[in-house]
Amino acid sequence: MNTGFKDRLYCGELSVHDEDSDVFLSGWVDSVRDLGGIIFIRLRDVSGIIQVVSDSSQSKDVYNQASALKSEFTITVRGTVRKRDSAAINPDMKTGDIEVVAHDIHVYHESLVPPFPIDSRDPVGEDIRLRYRYLDLRRRDMQDAIIKRHRIMQATRTYLAKNRFLEIETPVLNKSTPEGARDYLVPSRINTGEFYALPQSPQLFKQILMISGFDRYFQIVKCFRDEDLRNDRQPEFTQIDMEMSFVTRDMVMEAIEGLLKEMVRAVTGNDDIGSFPRLTYDEAMLLYGRDAPDTRFDLHIRDCTDIFKQSSFKIFRQAVDSGGVVRAFSVADKGNFSRKVMDSYAESVKPYGAKGLPFCKFNNGAFESGIAKFIGVDEQKKLIERLDLKEPSLIVFASDSEKTVSSSLGFLRVKIAEDCGLIDDDKLNFLWVTDFPLFEYDDDEKRFYSMHHPFTSPLPEHKDMIRGLKPEDARIVKAQAYDVVLNGVEIGGGSIRIDDTGLQKDVFTLLGISEEEASVKFSFLVEALQYGAPPHGGIALGLDRILMILLKKDSIRDVIAFPKTARGQCLMSGAPSPVSDEQLKELSIRVVKQ
Repeated sequence: MNTGFKDRLYCGELSVHDEDSDVFLSGWVDSVRDLGGIIFIRLRDVSGIIQVVSDSSQSKDVYNQASALKSEFTITVRGTVRKRDSAAINPDMKTGDIEVVAHDIHVYHESLVPPFPIDSRDPVGEDIRLRYRYLDLRRRDMQDAIIKRHRIMQATRTYLAKNRFLEIETPVLNKSTPEGARDYLVPSRINTGEFYALPQSPQLFKQILMISGFDRYFQIVKCFRDEDLRNDRQPEFTQIDMEMSFVTRDMVMEAIEGLLKEMVRAVTGNDDIGSFPRLTYDEAMLLYGRDAPDTRFDLHIRDCTDIFKQSSFKIFRQAVDSGGVVRAFSVADKGNFSRKVMDSYAESVKPYGAKGLPFCKFNNGAFESGIAKFIGVDEQKKLIERLDLKEPSLIVFASDSEKTVSSSLGFLRVKIAEDCGLIDDDKLNFLWVTDFPLFEYDDDEKRFYSMHHPFTSPLPEHKDMIRGLKPEDARIVKAQAYDVVLNGVEIGGGSIRIDDTGLQKDVFTLLGISEEEASVKFSFLVEALQYGAPPHGGIALGLDRILMILLKKDSIRDVIAFPKTARGQCLMSGAPSPVSDEQLKELSIRVVKQ
């Protein structure tokens, strides 16, 4: 008998061991079946479902109470647990071998008819799910996702606490230092005309904590970016933020591998994660066309530029002569690459800058179809060896700038693998990508940009190259940066940070950040570095993305309790919304409508 909150009984936790026990159960009516004289009620709470039985021959009053119930009524049932008859056992229910005989039913509140059935496994439109999120969250798959989100957070805290990390909160209101995505700005009523910014990351503060002597910090933190949204992005998202002092890159990566294994175990129960292979950025771009490669299938991209230096195929020759590249990959051809399919693939790579999709087929030792007639005998021999051609295969090429070739083949590689069923959805392939370029050079704006952020340290042997760096050499300088990738999705990124004031100023100068601008945006960090900064580094893991992949969801909105739409709106609460003229006047703000 439950007498306090610690004694609360949950529907999905009853078992045959509770036979003959008197219980109080509270929850929502999932469904009601009236078989004429006997009523079966499926009672649901966050733990699961139990069947409740009311028999008119045993109690007319309780039967009448049961007959008035409808779906989503909130009720409490007092009754006795009993085993079901063998013929009535439901193997699909966790509690399918027992039921509760009702002695009394109390209705707290009735319910309107829901806009969609809570117990349905049929797809429901996302807009209506988000509009009635409080009902959507009653559905089993959503409750499972939120419960596992809780478990992954608890596993994170337990693992990091055991490894001497301290959970420290950093400010939500800070100054605006836009470096990539747009900031969300918050006006200050007291400081008229001035604004706070919601954090895109706690980057500066966690570095300050290292200088302050807290050598292992973490935080499960909300971050905000005012950017265009996709299925794996939200305007507010949760990241597991970490920083460590007196560490090397390998030490940070070792800590993260241990954490990720704990997270996987908490969600899936899987103890056999295996190793975390490492690829350099250059290797990833060459072999997979992406810096976040999906390694659950092969289809490796091979550079063929040297093979086609003297090509009679005009498109290849032009690319090579202009400093571009020719690359290709092959896939087993089982008769599923018709001309119509190839035309659709050619259209699909156009957004990546590809002007076409040269291809040919290899069959019985000979090249045929597509551009086969333009491939010379010597070129054919080299292609057979380079692509390891042994069986009937489709070969797709791209020839253009390295950036265009990588992005188009990187996309197409995944597209073809999906279409051909080459991806094992049950695999969890983690890997590290390291040695990113420290800088990128924008030819249009004639300036350098940080590939990650301006506080990332170069490799020790590349530090002296920063002063006087030429645009054409931008990618030569490598960073002590590392991304962790899961199934082709970047789930975390980090680096060893700059801990030397002089080097930090050199990087600012190269990025076109003047002393005055650096003083306005980053003065407290630059100043703090002069007071005995330790070598330090860290990482931020995307909690939402990790959970989305582990639970095999198509969108991070399915692992967040109250997400925003692709337009950044909350359909349930109506945010964002206009505010009154009085509020705007208090803040000295006037809205100018476009």
